[in-house]
Amino acid sequence: MGKTVLVTGAARQLSGRFVRHLRADPGVDRVIGVDSRSPAHPLGGAEFVRADIRQPSIVTVLAEHAVDTVVHLDVHGTPGPGGGGRAAVKEVNVLGTLQLLGACQKVPGLRAVVVKSSTQIYGTAARDPAVFTETTRLRAPAGGGFPQDVVEFEGYVRGFARRCPDVRVTVLRCAHVLGPAADSRLAAYFRLPVLPTVLGYDPRLQFVHEDDVLDVLARAVREPGGPDAIGPGVYNVAGDGVLLLSQAARRLGRPTLPVARPFAPWVGSAFGALGLRGVSAEQLTSLVHGRVVRTARLREAMGGPLAYTTAETFAAFAAVHGPGPLRPEGVAAAVDRIEEVLRRG
Repeated sequence: MGKTVLVTGAARQLSGRFVRHLRADPGVDRVIGVDSRSPAHPLGGAEFVRADIRQPSIVTVLAEHAVDTVVHLDVHGTPGPGGGGRAAVKEVNVLGTLQLLGACQKVPGLRAVVVKSSTQIYGTAARDPAVFTETTRLRAPAGGGFPQDVVEFEGYVRGFARRCPDVRVTVLRCAHVLGPAADSRLAAYFRLPVLPTVLGYDPRLQFVHEDDVLDVLARAVREPGGPDAIGPGVYNVAGDGVLLLSQAARRLGRPTLPVARPFAPWVGSAFGALGLRGVSAEQLTSLVHGRVVRTARLREAMGGPLAYTTAETFAAFAAVHGPGPLRPEGVAAAVDRIEEVLRRG
């Protein structure tokens, strides 16, 4: 018999795609999508259960469906379509993960738990290492926000792994997820007509294509030892290479709006209050130094790199959401004209 997989956050775009992706896996018999609201997208014939992972009733869902594998995707940096603000996001990320893991601990037939985490757990401080690895010592991120959520819920995951050594636990620390249909916080930022930046800083960025995220999640669900499986442990998930924010802005054709660093949190909060989903105090703070992670452990487990590099991932996003008013070819033509005028005097 194949696996029975429960996927949390099924109403989200990426989670819904993963549910449909699992339905095509011959090693999976049943897929149950769970969310506190009904998904607006089809789930490819998978079962859907409306349930809140923050409530004790989630253990009943796991037991009634004889779930043996849980994929926890209901962890986010921004509110869902239903809104709720930062407090609601933290409650789902932290309390929801704690409640879900407590329920998993009570299910005797559970064999595997896969958690989608974030490279934001490493923070973006000035004295941080140039490149982070999975063994980098974690420090409490300054300013709280989503990075603090990640630190907290990963702590619960480690505690669960110690208490349940017979359950295979895999944590995937994903870089910023982009792609044609991505609904991440950074995707919303890059869709803005003008990109607020921090004056004097050009952070390094890494991206992971949403298709690669689906592939890595599916490999983590499979039994270890197989040619396409990823075993238990913690993995950084990011496309090869990096992009500077200035390079990303040029490739997208978006003008930038530099803001002095002391005023960046205030400007971010003001823009967020206007309903601009891609801008917040936390977002602008994260665009000061950036972060880069090493993915050697994932490459070794997969037998090679992800399908998309960071640059290719951004190009796939830009092909749908660009170019903006500053088209690269237009800027290049203007520069050529200025050079010609200067040469002729």
